[in-house]
Amino acid sequence: MKEQSKIPTSKVQRAAKFVKTGAKVGGNYVKHYAKRVVNPSLSKEELHADNARDIYNSLSELKGSALKVAQMMSMDKNMLPTAYQDKFSMAQYSAPPLSFPLVVKTFQQYFKKSPEKIFDSFTKNAMNAASIGQVHLATKEGKKLAVKIQYPGVADSVKSDLKLVRPFAVRLMNLNEKDLDHYMEEVETKLLEETDYHLEVERSIEISEACRHIENLRFPKYYPELSASRVITMDWLDGLVLKEFIQTNPDQETRNRVGQALWDFYDFQIHELRQVHADPHPGNFIIDKNGVLGIIDFGCVKVIPDEFYEPYFRLIRRDMLEADSELMDTFKQLRFIYEDDTPEDQIYFSEVIRDMMGILGQPFHQQEFDFGDDAYFQKIFEMGEVISESKKFRESEKARGARDGLYINRTYFGLYSILNELKAKVVTTKPKWASKVAV
Repeated sequence: MKEQSKIPTSKVQRAAKFVKTGAKVGGNYVKHYAKRVVNPSLSKEELHADNARDIYNSLSELKGSALKVAQMMSMDKNMLPTAYQDKFSMAQYSAPPLSFPLVVKTFQQYFKKSPEKIFDSFTKNAMNAASIGQVHLATKEGKKLAVKIQYPGVADSVKSDLKLVRPFAVRLMNLNEKDLDHYMEEVETKLLEETDYHLEVERSIEISEACRHIENLRFPKYYPELSASRVITMDWLDGLVLKEFIQTNPDQETRNRVGQALWDFYDFQIHELRQVHADPHPGNFIIDKNGVLGIIDFGCVKVIPDEFYEPYFRLIRRDMLEADSELMDTFKQLRFIYEDDTPEDQIYFSEVIRDMMGILGQPFHQQEFDFGDDAYFQKIFEMGEVISESKKFRESEKARGARDGLYINRTYFGLYSILNELKAKVVTTKPKWASKVAV
C-alpha cells in the first residue's frame, strides 16, 4: 500500500481538500445526469461508486476525525449505499499508512529518541493503519509488542474537521440537521477522548482487568512507560481479524464460543461497569487458533449515566412495551417525545419507537438468540428505512433521542452485526441483571 509522506494539518489545507473533493462529487453528479439523458433507466450504482472512491481517497489522506466518521457510517448497513459501506469500511484497518520518517519524528518529539533506540526491533512499515493511528510490530526483551502511533495534527483538527464533514454526512445519510447538531457535541467529545492516548491506556488497563474473569477472552498488557500522549505500547496479540477468521470456515461450536465471549464482554461492561468499549468494529477483535477472543483499542469508551441507563433498559423489557402510561413517561425521559409535541406527533413517534425497541430488544426476550437469523436483521434494516424516510422524523423541529443513546445504539448495532457475521447462537440472559431487562 502506498505510504503518505505528509498530512495536511492546518485548517486552510484541510478545508481546501474538502472543497476539492466537493467539486469532484459535484462533477460526478453532472456526469451521471448527462448519461441519464441518453439512458433514462441508468441506476445510481456508478455514481455511488465514483463518489465513494473520491470521498474515501480524500478522507484517507486527511486521516483523523473525518475518516473516523466515515468508518462509523460504514458500520450501519442501513445508512449508506453498498459502495460507500465497502469503501468506508477500509478505514477500520487498511487506510494508507504514514511513511517511517514521520513515525520517527513522533518518537523524537515524545521520547527524544528514535524507535530503534527504544525497542530491540521495530518494523519500518505499518502492520495496519486506521483512521486515527497506525500500528507497528516491535520486540523488546523477547516480547512481541504492538506500537500504535497517532497521526500528526489529528487532535488539533477534530472540531474543524467535523464542521467540514457535516455537509457530506447530511447528504449521504439523509439526516435531519437538528439531529446532527444534537449529536455532534457527543461525537466531538468522544473523538477528542480517542486522541488522548494517556486516557486510553488508563481505561484499557482498568476495563481489561475488570473483565479478565470472563471466559474465552484475552487482553494485551499495556506499558505506560513505553507510551505517551500520541504513542501506545501493548503486547502483540497473534490471531485473525473477524473476516479472516470466518474465511477459515470455523465450526458452529467455535462460532458460538467466540460470539458468547463477545456478548458476555459487552454485557458485563454495560450492566456492571456502566462504561463500555463503544467501537465494536471488526478490526478491534483478534481471534486466536483456539477460538479465544482478543480485545484491543479502548480509545472510544462510553460512560453510561444512571439517568440514561435506567429508562433505556426499562424499554428493553417485553412487558414495558405494553405499559402505555409508563412507556410514554419513559419516552419523554429519553427525549423521543416532548411535552409540547402535538397529540398526533406523540402517538406517531411513540408507535415508531415502540416498534423499534421491540425489534432491538428481541435478543433479551429469550434465553438464547440465533444472531445468524438474517430475517431478524432484515426487520432491523426495514425499521431503519422507515425512520430515515419518515417525513416527520426528517422535518421534526426537535432531535429525537437522548445524546447518550448515540454511542449505546452504535455499540449494540455493531455487536449485533458482528454476531450476525459469526452466525453465532448466544445465551443472552444473565442472572445478575436479567430481571432488569429480560423475559
